[in-house]
Order: sequence, then structure tokens, then C-alpha cells
Amino acid sequence: MYLISIYFDEKATRKMQRYIDLVAEKTGNCFMIDGQVPPHLTVSAFETRNEEAALQALERIAKRLQSGLLTWASVGTFLPYVIFLQPVLNAYLHGMSEVVYEELSIISDVKINAFYQPFGWLPHATIGKTLTKEQMQGAFTILQENFGVFESAVTKIGLARTNPHRDIRVYSLKEVI
Repeated sequence: MYLISIYFDEKATRKMQRYIDLVAEKTGNCFMIDGQVPPHLTVSAFETRNEEAALQALERIAKRLQSGLLTWASVGTFLPYVIFLQPVLNAYLHGMSEVVYEELSIISDVKINAFYQPFGWLPHATIGKTLTKEQMQGAFTILQENFGVFESAVTKIGLARTNPHRDIRVYSLKEVI
């Protein structure tokens, strides 16, 4: 499985990593830390046997996109095991989803996960994963005590493999002036 993910400015990354650390400390579930999963938002998850074509698609995507702003407004779950932060779905994120889908669709054998396609995608940044019911309750408690709405700049986009998370290539996005 491959992921196309976006990454954030240093201040937002530190804040999100703090939430990951707090959840791990409160719950004892260190999946995100042990897997060295950085704060990120996955724009697409897909399968292909042609990594080179995926890298070429990423390069085209990086050339077409620029940095943008996100407002992180909510905490959510994919029951029963995942807790995440959710940004407001704005025109920037939706446009990015369309560009990524369009460029990946060129790959002849690509299979894009249905939950990572335009109008079928719930943008989120995972804070805790593989949580038990009790751990999920603890994660909610700690985020309820610590989370507040914040903004981030999207600064990079990359291609990664999963299980364990491994960045293959990351590009800096052009800054908006």
C-alpha cells in the first residue's frame, strides 16, 4: 500500500506530535510512536506494482500544488480503533484531492482506495490507532482537556509505504506569496 500524504509547518507538527504523545502516555498505546508515524494527512491510499510510476505521479502533483492553510477544528473517530484530528474541508483540500486522484489515475494498474477519492474522502490526521475501548475513552479525555482549534500551513507532500510507515520521497510545496 502506498500513501500520498501532506505534512505541515513546524509549529503545527509539534502541536500534533504533542497530541500523539499525550494520547500514548494516557493510554499506554504507542502504535504511532513505535511506528515512527509523523503527523500527516493522507490524501490518497492506493496499490500499484509500479513504484516508479507512483513517483512520477508524485512529482507531477508537487509541481501542480502549492502550500495552503488548514483549520483543525474537531476530534473524530473511526470506530472502534482510531482517533484523529479533522480539518475543515476547504477548497484547497478538495482541489488537492482532485489533482492527486487525476494524476494517480494515469497509472495503468493503480487501485485507489474508495475512501480516498474526491467526494468519498474524510480528511484526518490520526492521533491514535489500534486503541481498545478503554484506550479510546482515555484518548478522548486527554484530547478534550488539551485540544483547541488551530491552523497549519501545508508545506510538503510525499509518497510513503505503510506497515511500517516509510517515506519514499517528499517534496516541498511552493509557498503562496
